[in-house]
Amino acid sequence: MEKMKEFFPDVLVYKSSDRGRFFKDLSIPSFIRDWLVMKFSDEAGNIDKESVLKYVRNTIPKKEQWEQIKYKISCCHEEAKFLAKVKVSIDIASGSAIFSLPDFAFSSGKGIAVVDMNVVDDNKETLLSPNEVWGVVTLITTSHSQKDEYIIRMIDYKPFRPYNIVLSDYIDARANFTIDEWIDVLLMAIDYNPIGYTDTFQKLTMLSRLLPFVEKRVNLIELAPKGTGKSYLFSQISKYGWLVSGGSISRAKMFYNISSRMQGLVNHYDFVAFDEIQSITFPDKNEMQGALKGYLESGEYRVGDYRGVADAGLILLGNIDHKYMDTEQNMFTELPPFFHEDSALLDRFHGFIKGWDIPRMKENLKVNGWALNSEYFTEIIHELRQELIYPALIEEILEIPKNADTRDTEAVKRICTALHKLLFPHVRDVSQINRDEYDKYCLQPAIQMRSIIKHQLELLDSEFRGKRMPDIKIKENIK
Repeated sequence: MEKMKEFFPDVLVYKSSDRGRFFKDLSIPSFIRDWLVMKFSDEAGNIDKESVLKYVRNTIPKKEQWEQIKYKISCCHEEAKFLAKVKVSIDIASGSAIFSLPDFAFSSGKGIAVVDMNVVDDNKETLLSPNEVWGVVTLITTSHSQKDEYIIRMIDYKPFRPYNIVLSDYIDARANFTIDEWIDVLLMAIDYNPIGYTDTFQKLTMLSRLLPFVEKRVNLIELAPKGTGKSYLFSQISKYGWLVSGGSISRAKMFYNISSRMQGLVNHYDFVAFDEIQSITFPDKNEMQGALKGYLESGEYRVGDYRGVADAGLILLGNIDHKYMDTEQNMFTELPPFFHEDSALLDRFHGFIKGWDIPRMKENLKVNGWALNSEYFTEIIHELRQELIYPALIEEILEIPKNADTRDTEAVKRICTALHKLLFPHVRDVSQINRDEYDKYCLQPAIQMRSIIKHQLELLDSEFRGKRMPDIKIKENIK
């Protein structure tokens, strides 16, 4: 605890299960919750819940309050200022910036919602990013200069990024913790209590869910019993990810809509997770399979004459019955036929997470104590995705056999890079490598995660039988 206060004095927040229930009732995501805790807590960590409730009521409206907001700005001619998720795009035809508010299911339609250009100019890097972004917006209505109707104008925008993110400070701080201490720091940052895990193996399995958060295009499959927290982690911790929970998903929604000329989910987020994968359907099966195979391989997709490139990882999350929790038997039959009928598609997934090695959620797994603010932490790992030094370092560290299968080596290197960023971000030169630690915490987990995919393919398709994992090692000159 003293180390945390010494090296992260400005980004710590006191987390507890009691507060978790309080904010769950408010339907507040974790990254906003921790900011509110810091804003309305004293130095001892005691939170003023009445002030929180007042702030939420006044600043973070619910979906059903959208009609009230419209009434306020259109009928009462007042400003409405609130925190919301915003998507801005440039309308070439009119030369204007238009916005939508996804959480209110509100889109601009025929140019009825525009952003003042001075607001766009002041926030270009944020508002014109491909992602939906959180921010405090100020809306008014004004009459259209050429038509007898009103338009909604965004006259101000303040990005919701309440922390000054200095990646180098985070990296330097990591050097002051042992690997066991740091693993606990990471778990608490994502709202879990290290005390609830029986060993380091369980902790690492849990943290492997973060790989797509920190490295581009990490594609994973996780099968787990119910109640292990899959949905929570992928939907509540970071604003940079998207969880698809059942239903139907098309190629247009995932990649590119030819009719609207709108990019799909992979262009807007760091990762897209298919939750309850057994209940997801694909109306354009052949088109979707083709697009997925190309994308999972190279990050590129083609829809009609449109060519797109994106960095989002894809995660398949499914429930599994106890009798199938065995990597030696064919577990992929638990996936929809869309996946297990096409072994070439499954071969493009980098690793498998044995979700049954993660304990079912219990009270002793809920964080209780001082921890890194979730919003700060997810901003950090989002920025780490852009750091090119780590993939280059992996090339220097690993010895790859000349006859190694390219998909196997790419999978191991990509998972190794992600684990390196999570566990050893301060190691930015081969001279800093601890060989034994690196082998235990990065290389061997990466090999194991890919090996399960490879063995499952062998059980599924005779074409893959007898193909062993390449003997990837740490180079001899690294001590």
